Amino acid sequence: MRIISGKFKGRRFHPPADNWPTRPTTDYAKEGLFNVLNNRLDFADLRVLDLFGGTGSHDYEFISRGCCDVTYVDKHGPAVNFVKKTVATLGVEDCIRIMRMDVFRFLQRPPAEPFNYIFAGPPYPLPNIPQIPDLVFAAGILAPDGLFVLETNPHHDFSTDPRCTEVRNYGKTIFWFFEHPAKEEE
Repeated sequence: MRIISGKFKGRRFHPPADNWPTRPTTDYAKEGLFNVLNNRLDFADLRVLDLFGGTGSHDYEFISRGCCDVTYVDKHGPAVNFVKKTVATLGVEDCIRIMRMDVFRFLQRPPAEPFNYIFAGPPYPLPNIPQIPDLVFAAGILAPDGLFVLETNPHHDFSTDPRCTEVRNYGKTIFWFFEHPAKEEE
């Protein structure tokens, strides 16, 4: 796992994740996603939420690019401990809130202030992946002009969801982009 760009570009981390229920996004797919995001987002002004945060790979990328308001949520203790250690190594503890918590419990009691960008990279075998967009939007945690990205494998299809505005395919990794539906002008 490496940080692709920003002040920590090139830093490598080796999570002991062989037996973890996590699946880190490949560097190829992550680089593709961040190339898209780089053209859409001002990283310094973002409030980021990483659901099913795993190794924290996305969080380090945002922090490396100037974001200093990241919330990481994952329930797997070893992954949470790895992220705490990595954040300390980078010296960016002030830029991230690390929450060891079940994502679905988090979505039932979210923070009051919405996020500009939400990423969810759930374990592919998770049976309720199809409900995640509805749960995120129902929780009211996406800012009105915010972007929600869900990572899945090819076994899921959100193309008919009216909130899905774009899809990017990187081999067996698919990123679905969701936004609030445009309001009809009166």
